[in-house]
Amino acid sequence: DRMWHFAVSVFLVELYGNSLLLTAVYGLVVAGSVLLLGAIIGDWVDKNSRLKVAQTSLVVQNASVILCGIILMIVFLFKTQLLTLYHGWLLTMCYILVITIANIANLASTATAITIQRDWIVVVAGEDRSKLADMNATIRRIDQLTNILAPMAVGQIMTFGSPMIGCGFISGWNLMSMCVEYLLLWKVYQKTPSLALKSAKVEESELKQLNVKKESDVKPTEGVQLIVEKDVTGFEPQQEKEVSCAARIAEPFITFRDGWVAYYNQPVFLAGMGLAFLYMTVLGFDCITTGYAYTQGLSGSVLSLLMGASAVTGIMGTVAFPWLRRKCGLVRTGLISGVAQFACLVLCAISVFMPGSPLDLTVSPFADISARLFESEPLPTIASPEDKPEMVFATGMPILLNGSTIPANSDPEMSPEPVPLISVSLLFAGVIAARVGLWSFDLTVTQLLQENVVESERGIINGVQNSMNYLLDLLHFIMVILAPNPEAFGLLVLISVSFVAMGHIMYFRFAQKSLGRQLFVCCTPDPKAVSDSSLPGNTSTV
Repeated sequence: DRMWHFAVSVFLVELYGNSLLLTAVYGLVVAGSVLLLGAIIGDWVDKNSRLKVAQTSLVVQNASVILCGIILMIVFLFKTQLLTLYHGWLLTMCYILVITIANIANLASTATAITIQRDWIVVVAGEDRSKLADMNATIRRIDQLTNILAPMAVGQIMTFGSPMIGCGFISGWNLMSMCVEYLLLWKVYQKTPSLALKSAKVEESELKQLNVKKESDVKPTEGVQLIVEKDVTGFEPQQEKEVSCAARIAEPFITFRDGWVAYYNQPVFLAGMGLAFLYMTVLGFDCITTGYAYTQGLSGSVLSLLMGASAVTGIMGTVAFPWLRRKCGLVRTGLISGVAQFACLVLCAISVFMPGSPLDLTVSPFADISARLFESEPLPTIASPEDKPEMVFATGMPILLNGSTIPANSDPEMSPEPVPLISVSLLFAGVIAARVGLWSFDLTVTQLLQENVVESERGIINGVQNSMNYLLDLLHFIMVILAPNPEAFGLLVLISVSFVAMGHIMYFRFAQKSLGRQLFVCCTPDPKAVSDSSLPGNTSTV
């Protein structure tokens, strides 16, 4: 899965003459699809048996990747012939087909993640919340490691082989891994009989949490987050009305509406929104931050080392999470993680005003766009040989600052290295250090959703959570499109830090509602949590 996510963008760039157009279209389609279909996918997960959902999503995901790989191999082999057929429309259809099938693979991957990481893991852990925390952390560590190793493997194959060989390797790997994953899922299903029982009733939650009505005055404690009883009768009439064609057409829209309403009514709504707001940021190792680093004079080798350091600190966050949860409780762990992340990101905000920062608000972010649109300058699709010398950015100074170009063969004494590197060094120091708090906070919210969302709504609530994450991620790309020049990147950093702060303020409000005056009590198990642990089904204290 990680190999394909990395490779598909590279393949699309290779196909379209080193242009980012197809990659941008693919990213927009993927984000829009999950945003619109997240609740519907989650509802499908809720309404079907666990084994059927896991098997179907696994097969659809891997089969889509295999099919995409085959189509890409054909395009790489016969691209010149396809360009001449039907005035190039056949090649365009191939592009559309690849993006469509790749989007289906991503939607199936979303369904797999919801059912395995949000539902199966809760059932397998049973009533032991410490075991649930350890399993969540282990899964995230595996995810982080594959996020490092998978791109390295594909990159080496494409470097020493070719894109076509890379497509063939990924297709073969997915065929093999699909069989292995299928067998492993079947074994887990056989060894955990409770996975076969999927109750639609609110009272039969695996964690055996207490149910109370919304008008109850009892405040949920950290040890036992009380599940709000949902009105099940509200869904039954809809099933009876599924007779007419109009009702069937309207069903997805009703599901979409009901999913977002149910998400809003969850006791952990503010915590989920806090996590989603962290996606509205340029402070990560994506293509945007990497591109900015190149303009600031960092080489590819330095960036790879920084990405490795980021992965290490991310793994440190997954190690810190279970320990913090045992010492301080789950809700306080999220609060501590949020404070740690924000404190590190303050370095990024400071870097904006340090020497070497290209921040210049007098330069219009739309200058380059208007020049291209209104001065009839065509957008380049294939890099020309004359442009290639400018791609060597590791010369100690950026090649574009305030609209000026610095020759690559200029005198090094005229561009002192320590000045431009102060800002970018602080920026990446903050980004890397913040990963510890980020992943610990992510795991906290994940477990809060697992423990506090009833079994019958796990799929749809987590589907809406994914939609929220993609919505904020989409907004961050739009923000970059509106201000693409390096001079405006400092402003994007400040906006990103502000959104992270707003996300953690939302979580603080959730924590305050959950724990009340005990929020700032010394890191010891809460008295209420200890007393609640004597209730049936509570074998550990959160």
